[in-house]
Amino acid sequence: MNWFKKIVPPGLKKIFSKRSSTKELWLKCNNCESMLFHQDAKENLYVCNECDNHMRISAKERFNQLLDQGSIKYIEDPIVPIDPLKFRDEKKYIDRLKDSKKKTKIADSVVIGYGSINKINVTLAVHDFQFMGGSLGMAAGESIIKAIKHSLDNHCPFILCASSGGARMQEGILSLMQMPRTTIMIQVLRERKIPYIVLLTNPTTGGVTASYAMLGDIHIAEPNALIGFAGPRVIQDTIKENLPDGFQKSEYLLDHGMIDMVSHRKDLKNNITTILEILMNSDIQKSASI
Repeated sequence: MNWFKKIVPPGLKKIFSKRSSTKELWLKCNNCESMLFHQDAKENLYVCNECDNHMRISAKERFNQLLDQGSIKYIEDPIVPIDPLKFRDEKKYIDRLKDSKKKTKIADSVVIGYGSINKINVTLAVHDFQFMGGSLGMAAGESIIKAIKHSLDNHCPFILCASSGGARMQEGILSLMQMPRTTIMIQVLRERKIPYIVLLTNPTTGGVTASYAMLGDIHIAEPNALIGFAGPRVIQDTIKENLPDGFQKSEYLLDHGMIDMVSHRKDLKNNITTILEILMNSDIQKSASI
């Protein structure tokens, strides 16, 4: 390529020297493999315009999609012990944490903050699957508890967006302890009659599904999201039977009464607003308590 560099004008050299131009301009749908122009995908809320596949998005992007512009305020991440078990598999756990932090630019798998949804004040906690599969560890558990406390202090609804592979094995029983801890805080929300809405996205599995992600007042799921405790392959190998079509997907759970609604991403904000208006109606709350 040396000859090419010699004959190309300086202005064009700058264009060819950009390393990540293709990566930044295009996205590949993980369902139909269509190539999507990045800006078009963003404007379409990262839903494939060919097959309607709802792609995974970062926690910060979820905040931008759900909360009103200009209202977003992030809550500082709680401080927890790092690598308390000195865990190591193929590499040190502390190195995995460093790599994930560098990749995602966030402190751990759950990002918390507050703002408004169509002018209704809410507290929001969002799993980011890019950070170690959105796994539940001490930091994630403490973040969810801190977000719930913010809802309690400000008497505003709490919304959780789940996307997780489950409890983080590198923290052992310390990660499993976050299941009852978060469950207790959700019970406090219920006692104070503060709405708790859960948005289930692809995938939501393991200990997250077995605890706070299935304890909401209302459960909404994005289309075709995998939701369950163990994966379908594990279940099929265990019971030695073929599973029904669409097993553990959003639509299957809706048909069997496990969730309340399947919502397209473009309708999520308005659907959540409608639900909050109903749950926060004082007359309905009074009549329900009689």
